[in-house]
Amino acid sequence: MNSKKGPADAKSDEEMDNGKGAFVTGQYPNLLERYGHAQEEIEARLADAWRRLFGDDERTRIYYPSGDDMGYMLDTGNLDVRTEGMSYGMMMAVQMDDKALFDRLWRWTWTYMHMNEGVHAGYFAWSCAPDGTRNSSGPAPDGEEYFALALFFAAHRWGEGDPPLDYAAKARDILRACLHNGEQGPGYPMWNRDNRLIKFVPECAYSDPSYHLPHFYELFALWADEADRPFWREAAAASRAYLPLACHPETGLAPEYAYYDGTPNDERGYGHFYSDAYRVAANVGLEAAWFGATPWMAREAEAILRFFADKDPADYRRYRIDGTPFEEPALHPVGLVASNACAALAAPDSPHAREAVALFWRTPVREGERRYYDNCLYMFALLALSGRYRIWMPAA
Repeated sequence: MNSKKGPADAKSDEEMDNGKGAFVTGQYPNLLERYGHAQEEIEARLADAWRRLFGDDERTRIYYPSGDDMGYMLDTGNLDVRTEGMSYGMMMAVQMDDKALFDRLWRWTWTYMHMNEGVHAGYFAWSCAPDGTRNSSGPAPDGEEYFALALFFAAHRWGEGDPPLDYAAKARDILRACLHNGEQGPGYPMWNRDNRLIKFVPECAYSDPSYHLPHFYELFALWADEADRPFWREAAAASRAYLPLACHPETGLAPEYAYYDGTPNDERGYGHFYSDAYRVAANVGLEAAWFGATPWMAREAEAILRFFADKDPADYRRYRIDGTPFEEPALHPVGLVASNACAALAAPDSPHAREAVALFWRTPVREGERRYYDNCLYMFALLALSGRYRIWMPAA
């Protein structure tokens, strides 16, 4: 089944650039081709990156089979398995039409990470050892939102299977827990039900700007439980209003953690632009490809691209959001190169877009101990920039 355009009324934000997003047009921008790369060259790069991440090259791989029918994504820097990585791997697999890999990852996730009792019932333990032992009983909301959309896409591409491969049913279960956990007993929702903003963790009262995925919420508003669909439309609008508050107007940089008014939350040293925050640029780029760019998204993308245009990846740092550098080097420079390139989708004609994508094209997947996060962001950028990161709609 091919991806299809959907109903235009799913756009809940008046500022969306009507008619220019793939959700309406069905046309996904291939910025790599637009900037001069042949389609055969692009396909070869995709295939090579896929082999490096999901094959058996120990220098670059981040996926490991487990038993006869499961597998996991290894955080090679911390030697654990995270809901972030498992959900990312599932999203990559559905985009690459690899059902066997998707099912292996989901079976592992469901077997070892899913929690069915206590204050976090319905959520997934954010960190496990490779043998499945839980390192934590707490969840991280970025995993749940990626799990839900990857599962919906799987249902639309491949159809429903027997539990736990009843993909759409499981996606709706996840979203129901995200909004209603704690209503019938102890627990906490993952979204603040008053301001419609995603939390960093369910128990806290602040957010992580890189968790905000309004382009996902627009689709949840189509496929979640019917009673919750208005909330997801409101959440999309709330996140679109929040991100301009959290991102610096000159540099475009966002903090890793931020309060609900957008100001940096530095109580634990996470009020600066560092690893989590790299994803904001990629999120803006993907939303532009799917739903069209707002004027703010175009300005935000250009600000980030301009800020990094004169910086060597070998000298990337931790930064205050006003751009002041720390001595501490970036932990994931390849991931930052990839995410910045993805931002070009929101401002493809800006002065620095082409050079950011060219830098990404020249950059190989990362090798070594810290390769996991970099290579996840790398693969997502490659999918998005090639027009292969798509919305998969239900069969007509």
